Amino acid sequence: MDGIKTTLVFISVYYVLHLAASREVTVPEGPLYRVAGFSVSLPCAVSGYEGPRTQDFEWFLYRDDSGGRQIGVVSTKDKGFPYAPFQARVRNGEVRVDRDSGDHVRLVLQRLRPDDQGKYECYTPSTDNLYQGSYSGSVVVKVIPDTLRISYTRSLTGQPLPEGAELTLTCSASIGSEQLTHLSVTFGKRGGPAASGGAAGPPELSTVREIISIDKMLGVVPGRAYKKRYDDGDVTLEKRNGDGDGQDIYVMKMRVLQPEDTGAYFCEAAQWIRDPDRSWQKIAYRTLDIGNLTIKQLSESMSVTSSPQGEVTLQVGSPLLLICKINGLPSEVNSGLQVQWMKRGSASGELLGSGGMEVEVAKMSPDGVVSWGDDISRSSGGSMEKMGEASYCLKLFSAQPSDSGVYRCVVNVYAGRTIPAPSTPATLTVRSDGVTVNLKTKDVVVSASAQLARGPLLKRGSTITVLCTATITSTGPARAQVQWLRWPIPEPPTRNPTPEPVAQAEPQAVAALTYDGIVELYANGSEVSVDRVSAVTYRLRVHGAALEDQGVYACRAEAWGRDPHGGWYNSGVEAESNAVTVYLYARVADLLLIPLVVGVSSALFVGITIVATVTCCFMKRLNKRARR
Repeated sequence: MDGIKTTLVFISVYYVLHLAASREVTVPEGPLYRVAGFSVSLPCAVSGYEGPRTQDFEWFLYRDDSGGRQIGVVSTKDKGFPYAPFQARVRNGEVRVDRDSGDHVRLVLQRLRPDDQGKYECYTPSTDNLYQGSYSGSVVVKVIPDTLRISYTRSLTGQPLPEGAELTLTCSASIGSEQLTHLSVTFGKRGGPAASGGAAGPPELSTVREIISIDKMLGVVPGRAYKKRYDDGDVTLEKRNGDGDGQDIYVMKMRVLQPEDTGAYFCEAAQWIRDPDRSWQKIAYRTLDIGNLTIKQLSESMSVTSSPQGEVTLQVGSPLLLICKINGLPSEVNSGLQVQWMKRGSASGELLGSGGMEVEVAKMSPDGVVSWGDDISRSSGGSMEKMGEASYCLKLFSAQPSDSGVYRCVVNVYAGRTIPAPSTPATLTVRSDGVTVNLKTKDVVVSASAQLARGPLLKRGSTITVLCTATITSTGPARAQVQWLRWPIPEPPTRNPTPEPVAQAEPQAVAALTYDGIVELYANGSEVSVDRVSAVTYRLRVHGAALEDQGVYACRAEAWGRDPHGGWYNSGVEAESNAVTVYLYARVADLLLIPLVVGVSSALFVGITIVATVTCCFMKRLNKRARR
């Protein structure tokens, strides 16, 4: 009995393995609905076979009205296999077999005809030692009429549009199939520069780019190259109901055209169906060319001029008026403008505008808000205004020598964006030629000298007094502004007997007395006071001086003049005095403290030594007596 069971188990395992290794042909589950005039691709695969890796395939068609008769369509091994209805189509490649691999092929029928409807059988000739398994599979194909319609209302004429303009394209589409199918609409572009802003390549390298589409599930999907512009709201697509003709209207808008938008535009409508295996298939599509578009860049037409031109020379205190004119801005594009006045150079003796950093004087944002970039312009009083549609002016009510320099008008254009977001980059930045502004000042000569007040030697805790004599020679009213500086005491020279100049070290500002009598005290650990002793003498006092207050002192005098309106300005003329060195000596109490500390320390040391010695000897004697 056990032997019979073992035999049955062996036979069962044999048949399971045998069946698992048998041939099997797989085709899609049907029926498959496809549109007349478009292609169909029917895959067929074979597995579990014996023999070579490259298998042959033969396709047969059983038409609905053929009464079960088969029609040879195409074979991979026999060129004379096709029956008469397919011979011409096979010869010209309209009907063919595309091989994906040795055991996987696809039957392709281009320009599907109504009489191509029927059951298609994929047969694989045997290469096995035993004839077992399935050698063919069949799928039903239904051919439905073409009902896809597409049209547009306005084509592009090829006339250039300015950068920043808005583009609106309209496409209408519909399907009238009795089967449940879906419609998708896509707007795209051929040729032109890449969407990243690169230059256009040769025509043979032109690419097709999808801009935006409404897919088969009615979702809006931007093209990969237009994702950011879609997120920013610059590219949109809207579906609207038609006017009763059954066609829906699709409206694409590109709110701000860019140079890379140059190219040939098209609209594509596609019909989709869901096969029994739950996969979506595109069964029909039509593409409609809308026209060519050329973008005219702002850089080709825009320029900025400033007036007056060249060089301007003014008296100190006179008003300064500069006008910025923007030329070539397209009137049909609403663009935001940020206008800046920049200045390079100052009233120093070096050539104006020959170097240095360019600083902002004033700026008007696209929403009309004016801000000042430096305190000099703001303190002297000024305004920045919009005079006209493309004209802006900068006015300084009372120009000072510090206002000298080379002025330029810098315009940032935000094409198509009246009020751009703070993170939006400018479409174009244009700069005007420079205007050199010179301010005539009165002849001024300044001199300064410093000295220590006479008195006893300076010690810690004494008052350091540094006098500064500042004289100004001018043809008009003038005042001095004095500042005291301190350098650290230089290290004594070792090999080089010539000491280094004090100016090579970085000075520390101690205090200042401004031209209008205001005292300014800077960070200092000691108490500091400043006053004016006479018409030309100024005094700095450091009370209760500490060691960190010693150093090399000097004063710097600046000449301030008076303009015709009564305002005071810095003439830019200054002089630095000679240097005086301040040493702080030790006090008498400090000198007596040293021997006192030394003496007390010595006495304590001797006393502790004697006490320790006596105690040690006394303890030894006690130990001896205890032993006895």
